[in-house]
Amino acid sequence: MIPALMPTYNRANLAFERGEGARLWTDDGRRFLDFGAGIATSSIGHANPHLTKAIADQAGRVMHVSNLYRIPEAEKLAARHVAASFADSVFFGNSGAEANEGMIKAVRKYHAETGHPERYEILCFEGAFHGRTLGTLAATGNEKYLAGFGPPLEGFQHLPFDNMNALRSAISGKTAGIMIEPVQGEGGVRPCPDRFLQDIRAVCDEYGLLMALDEVQSGMGRTGKLWAYEWAGIEPDVMSAAKGIAGGFPLGAVLAKEKVAQYLKPGTHGSTYGGNPLACAAGNAVLDVVLAPGFLDGVARVSAHLWRGLEGLVTKHPSVVEGVRGRGLLCGLKLTPAVSNGDMQAAAVAEGLLTVAAGMNVLRLAPPLIITEADADEAVELLDRACRRMTPSNAKVAAK
Repeated sequence: MIPALMPTYNRANLAFERGEGARLWTDDGRRFLDFGAGIATSSIGHANPHLTKAIADQAGRVMHVSNLYRIPEAEKLAARHVAASFADSVFFGNSGAEANEGMIKAVRKYHAETGHPERYEILCFEGAFHGRTLGTLAATGNEKYLAGFGPPLEGFQHLPFDNMNALRSAISGKTAGIMIEPVQGEGGVRPCPDRFLQDIRAVCDEYGLLMALDEVQSGMGRTGKLWAYEWAGIEPDVMSAAKGIAGGFPLGAVLAKEKVAQYLKPGTHGSTYGGNPLACAAGNAVLDVVLAPGFLDGVARVSAHLWRGLEGLVTKHPSVVEGVRGRGLLCGLKLTPAVSNGDMQAAAVAEGLLTVAAGMNVLRLAPPLIITEADADEAVELLDRACRRMTPSNAKVAAK
């Protein structure tokens, strides 16, 4: 018999009753160091006092009114994001997939309104992950995710990653924009070289295309800067964000320059829950923490410390780990063909560490941004133990 909760996930047999900082406790009392953070979402840790107070205070006043009325909390949050980014205007939704849908619509709408409705095609990249809606599945282009849902939405072309010749060859009179993640999270924690982002910005300017960045996973301080595009010294025309921007409360956003945002007029896009008072109270509380003096410098410092430890695992366990990839606190261990990321993830759980599997046989690490160097050292020690479980001579024993 099918369970009451629809079985769309392969859930681990773990149920957490409380958390604090970078740690979670199960309902049977086991403690885990959380280096998954709800897939890069619990950005300022579990039970953060400032965030929980902001949510509780706002819930005691008003949680939801709909976008039929002004929402001062959303106006404040939008203004703060504008001040801290390339954007001139922000639309709030509920999730990363919804933010990417809005971004896709914004790219198409821009060209329709500027006299080129034939320009609707968006160039995307192999290994991308943009969401689970029909539109974002088409942008993702992964056959495994598309199977069984009928013909994919037209208007997307998928190109080799970090290949400028292929990109230039794909541009046509139908091309509207180029959509890319600065760090592919689900696709294998694969960072986009700064040079490639710079080349994309240049080709967009050359051909009148829009540069659309998916920063759902890489944004909100995760790489050591507020937004990952800052490392390349460029600015997109439109960008999606979600996950960490409200510390675990559902919130997504489309950030855009005025030349794009001006065409999303009343009636062109909307969301019932998006940007409601409670979500934006959470978003403002997260910004309070992330934009505080020294916070992002701390993320960069701790991530460098973590990477040194992870690179030590490559040397120590060459039969298990091939390398380290990613940027900042969105990083991954590329495992050898002899070790599956699912088995490695289970070995880490057995040692008390939560991680997230990613594509290309990578074990993803995306801890809360508030971790300390001591937390990083503990994670490396637990991964060291997990690697020992997974060495070819020990793997069969560990599996029993």
